[in-house]
Amino acid sequence: MNMPRFKKEKWGSVYPKKFLTSMGFFTEDDTSFFDQPHFHHMLRLERMRTERSKKPFLLLLLDISRLIETTEDTKTVDKIKTSLNPLMREVDIKGWYQYNKIIGVMFTEIAVMDKTLINNIIYKIYNRLRDRLDPQWLNNIYISYHVFPEENQRLSSDLPFNINLYPDMVREDFNKKPLLFIKNIFFDTLGSTIALLIFSPLFLIIAIAIKATSPGPVFFKQERVGLNGKTFLFYKFRSMTANNDPIKHKEYITKFINQANTAAVEPGIFKLTDDPRITTVGRFLRKTSLDELPQLLNVLKGDMSLVGPRPPIPYECDLYDIWHRRRLLLSKPGITGLWQVTGRSRTTFDEMVRLDLKYLQEWSLILDLKILFMTPKAVISGSGAF
Repeated sequence: MNMPRFKKEKWGSVYPKKFLTSMGFFTEDDTSFFDQPHFHHMLRLERMRTERSKKPFLLLLLDISRLIETTEDTKTVDKIKTSLNPLMREVDIKGWYQYNKIIGVMFTEIAVMDKTLINNIIYKIYNRLRDRLDPQWLNNIYISYHVFPEENQRLSSDLPFNINLYPDMVREDFNKKPLLFIKNIFFDTLGSTIALLIFSPLFLIIAIAIKATSPGPVFFKQERVGLNGKTFLFYKFRSMTANNDPIKHKEYITKFINQANTAAVEPGIFKLTDDPRITTVGRFLRKTSLDELPQLLNVLKGDMSLVGPRPPIPYECDLYDIWHRRRLLLSKPGITGLWQVTGRSRTTFDEMVRLDLKYLQEWSLILDLKILFMTPKAVISGSGAF
């Protein structure tokens, strides 16, 4: 196989050498190998670049941990590093994905990504390593590849995000683990338990009202997308007649997310409000957001949180732009959230996603408390889109 030709570009035109040297990104001895924090930083920048340019990039991971454990040659890593140099354009990036264990290589600005291209790159790397290294070394090197955006992945297929492409977010999540533990135990588990006990009489009254006025189940169950793209069964009180075709809602959501025919959709509203299929009791439940109460069961089960981004329906995710998907990373979906209580919930879908991302970036226990205390007012005033 022949290595595909890449467009040559000057490294310094994208990442000026003087600037990178001053920032400590490389030394004079190795001008193109990043340490772990900087490689993760560059990986984050490449994700953001791809979100704008729509040009995918390829991340290759060379796991040399077993090799390092079994060889006594101190020059092993240097030989692997130099072996990679002739195969890379100057705009490609290499460094420690995991220090002294996994080397990462990013092939960036690729116009078209396909299996043939990927196989050619891996084939050339394998041959290069085979020519330069002891055969026994090669047997202890494992190569994996990852494409951003995730290759052929529809979020509705119940496949989680490829977390190898988000090591910076995993690190941030790890640093917040003590606070997330407090949120999961004291806010979500304890809070949902107390709320279910308090509202249990209301559950009974609503259930009787639904059964008495409309044939069908009390609860509406639906597949939703949660943390890292995993799906779960979502609960609400049924507010429409039973066994409805979701095609009308799909059409509505498509217009809303794509910002097409905005006169046909209500800003910030994911429900069809002017729909003859909504029952009399259901209309009252929706207006008061009481149809959302069964989501406390989702919180108790661990699928959701009291506060977080709204859990989308799988077919909504199929309409997402690349950057929209970030709202599903590293946070459970919530019953209420930032955009519902800020008074700006009746806005465009893009703005709602930006508010979700703002919440994820600025998350704290204090912020969750503020949102929880603001939620009743938003529901009463009707400014929230719950």
